[in-house]
Amino acid sequence: MSPVGGGLQGTERVFVVGAGGVGKTTVAAGLAITAAREHPGRVLVITVDPARRLQSALGLDVLGVDPVHVELGALGPAGELWAASIDMKRTWDGIIRRWAPSIEVRDRLLASPIYEHLSSRFIGSYDYAAIEVLAEVLERGQWDLVVVDTPPSRNALDVLDAPRRLVAFFQSNLLRLLTLPKRARALSLASRPFFVVAEAVLGSAFLEDLTTFFADFASLAGPLTEHSRRLEALLADASTAFCVVSGPLG
Repeated sequence: MSPVGGGLQGTERVFVVGAGGVGKTTVAAGLAITAAREHPGRVLVITVDPARRLQSALGLDVLGVDPVHVELGALGPAGELWAASIDMKRTWDGIIRRWAPSIEVRDRLLASPIYEHLSSRFIGSYDYAAIEVLAEVLERGQWDLVVVDTPPSRNALDVLDAPRRLVAFFQSNLLRLLTLPKRARALSLASRPFFVVAEAVLGSAFLEDLTTFFADFASLAGPLTEHSRRLEALLADASTAFCVVSGPLG
């Protein structure tokens, strides 16, 4: 497909990236509408914006995780336009369910209040969720073009680093420290000061919950690392394009 005057020949997915308030959602909606108007095929535009800006931009009454058809009859479209939004909790729940090594680990992670907090606040979690949902969408093979309205970021290309950042976390000294068994913590001269302070600040019960959670999360490292590297390859593929919105539309 070649939306917007032939400028994206051979493109199957477009990430619209940039800081908040610069008009990313407007650009994403415009790209998707133009593509559906000018070319036969099925176009899907996805947003992670909880403020429902895409829903308003497309004149929809409702927008959820299941794609809804956008009427473009007055424009005489050659193709079809569909729209959906990303549910962060549902996306991360799906990641846990897919990659947990056992039912027990899966259930502990999903029930953890620590997971409930981190799944929406973990650095890059919105970026990673956007790429994860895109990969799921592409697996279904229903769309000729997918336009992704990415979350706001200070660095316009943060979304590119999301899979790498998750891999780096699994390989970090912090995760190794947080998953040390209690006996190993007591015997380690290097880690003992950290845990003395952490226990004083957090309390021993919460610290145990924290280390249990991260031990469970670390058990996903193998399959999630391999999967994240496949997502990196998807981002680097020639059929992936990026539209950088660098300043407010005026």
